[in-house]
Amino acid sequence: MKKKIWIALILITSISACNGGATSALTQTADVTATLPGPSINLTQAPDVQAIADEFLGAWQNEEYDKMYEQLTSLSKDAVTLEDFSALYSQAAVAMTLQGLEYQILSTLTKPTSADVSYRVTFKTTLLGEITRDMMMNLSLVNSDWQVQWEVGMILPELRGGNVLELKYKIPARGNIYDKDGHALVAQDDAVALGVVPGWIDPDQENYMLRVLADLSNLQADDIRQMYEYAQPDWYIPVGEISAEVAAQMQGTLSSLSGVLMTPFRSRYYYEGGIAPHVVGYVLSISQEVLEEYQRKGYRGDEKIGADGLEQWGEEYLAGRHGASLYVKDPQGQIVTLLASSESEPAYSIYSTIEKDYQLKLQQSMGEFNGAVVVVEVETGRVLAMVSSPTYDPNLFEPTNKNNILLGEMLTDPELPLYNRAAQGVYPLGSVFKIITMATALETGIYSESSSYYCGSTFTELAGETLYDWTYEKELPPSGDLTLPEGLMRSCNPWFWHIGLELWNQGYTTSLTDMAFAFGLGEQTGIEISDQAGNLVYPESDRENVQLAIGQGTMQVTPLQVAMFIAAIGNGGTIYRPGVVETIAPLDDNPIYEFEPEVVSQLPVTEENLRIIQEAMRSVITDGHGTAHYELATLQVRVAGKTGTAENPNGDSHAWFAGYTLNNNPDRPDIAVVVILENAGEGSKMAAPLFRRAVSLYFSYNVDPAWTLPWEASPYIIASPTPIPSETPVE
Repeated sequence: MKKKIWIALILITSISACNGGATSALTQTADVTATLPGPSINLTQAPDVQAIADEFLGAWQNEEYDKMYEQLTSLSKDAVTLEDFSALYSQAAVAMTLQGLEYQILSTLTKPTSADVSYRVTFKTTLLGEITRDMMMNLSLVNSDWQVQWEVGMILPELRGGNVLELKYKIPARGNIYDKDGHALVAQDDAVALGVVPGWIDPDQENYMLRVLADLSNLQADDIRQMYEYAQPDWYIPVGEISAEVAAQMQGTLSSLSGVLMTPFRSRYYYEGGIAPHVVGYVLSISQEVLEEYQRKGYRGDEKIGADGLEQWGEEYLAGRHGASLYVKDPQGQIVTLLASSESEPAYSIYSTIEKDYQLKLQQSMGEFNGAVVVVEVETGRVLAMVSSPTYDPNLFEPTNKNNILLGEMLTDPELPLYNRAAQGVYPLGSVFKIITMATALETGIYSESSSYYCGSTFTELAGETLYDWTYEKELPPSGDLTLPEGLMRSCNPWFWHIGLELWNQGYTTSLTDMAFAFGLGEQTGIEISDQAGNLVYPESDRENVQLAIGQGTMQVTPLQVAMFIAAIGNGGTIYRPGVVETIAPLDDNPIYEFEPEVVSQLPVTEENLRIIQEAMRSVITDGHGTAHYELATLQVRVAGKTGTAENPNGDSHAWFAGYTLNNNPDRPDIAVVVILENAGEGSKMAAPLFRRAVSLYFSYNVDPAWTLPWEASPYIIASPTPIPSETPVE
């Protein structure tokens, strides 16, 4: 009778000791705990068996293999090292594409010096769904501690006897990326690397060869000549890549040119040497550091994965869903059984909002300047072009491309061609910020449309400091009495310095920064690709507020941020989230995603005050004294805008122009365009002409202009050296 009571007490204690780390299955199967005849053992000093099992399985759940190994018996440790033990679990996790596991302790059976724990493990996998196995854990009581008698069947019963897991993959082709009209920007394709060997060139053919290569590579003939001019006769000089289709069309011409070397390769091919490469991105092989992570996501490991831009953002769509079959093989490599399998699913393709030809022509218009151009639809936030200069060739990341020898040079280029200056580049905004200052002045009520100020050549309202207007530096007469809208039109620095000081003195010490935040500065835009928030802080003195009023000081913005608030001014006050993805769709099927305009916020500017700002920006072009009148007054499309020249402590000023169109053509929506050219000087002379080209190309459906930019000898052909205009329109 006493023996039965003792067994019952042990059974009750075992049931009530269920640890919270495991999923209890006691409602289905009760724990069975018994004490059998044998030597006298003080079991009250030993830990609870279920707690030890729970600790072991919990460590497995957390992939803490070293903690699991610590719980093994000495004999088990003699049979397997920690390194091999961890490798067995890791290899099984990779083979199953394991994302996590859950376990249940089903029952325990305790003897004086040994115990058995029955447990169930459910493996959550990427490719194979859930795999469930019931297994047994044997434990030994050693020095009052329960230790695990480990064997490989505790991972999967099928692994006993030296068996191994092998996963066979079914990998769909990677999806393509297109422009908004379905023109391929990148696709899996046959391609041809073009290069020249200087010693093979026929002098009688050289000029013709250079023209042909220039047309195919989007380079200038003189640039190609300079690439090989001082090279050794037997050197290979990379020029660019073309698709196999173009190579076939040009086969007769190219094969007749001595000195031209064509090398086929197959890869993910980026057309035209990279159309909007900072938007599209590029792919890389999976690095060793993240190999297991991707294998457990269902990758075999030898695929290419997106490393930037839409290639990275859209990886889950472009990669498709891998299928797989998980086999158990014996030590001789023969299949024992199929554990699980799944079918692959085709990849999706991404249709971007980029207009291919428009983007290319703007890329070719940047000359040798570093900088950016952003073009967005005013009423939607669609990004139609995003140019960052210098650009780069994503095809160079392909190891089988003979021109890959240039990759190292590209990656170490001090001009940082992979850096997306449009969305990640941060700059002082300069006089374009005066739009925000004007909005603040009107909204606080301190100033009105009719407020007037004498715009002299100097500003002396800050104690002990004299600031100079741009007219002083150009030895031009001061602008004189100006209303607030005329101050923006003339870009009068003293007017806006005065506003910054007066706001501070009247207690509006945070108003400029608050308005800038409300215009979308100081935070990321929400675009699909990587972007920067910039820098926007609250001034700590009147001097800092005065500098902020003209977009100087510590403030920094991205061209993309500026494009979005310029679009908001043009559309009546709505800031949209910028988007570069038009649709995501499987081959010949309905899209799973379609672009819809997404409102982020509304400008905190009244309708009347917004009208005043719009008219002032229009007068920048239409008024004879406007800072962009000289460059843009003859433009056939109605535009409004603002010039900017941002001081730069590391060199010449950055040239800005930001504006929008008022064409009201339902077939060709209005756009906002922002241009920045680093260290290029004045916005009116350098950035405004590029704004003119962006607008002209867009509304003429990419018909090439008859006029040139200040740095061009002919459209898209750089003059050498780059000329600086001698005219004197301002800012």
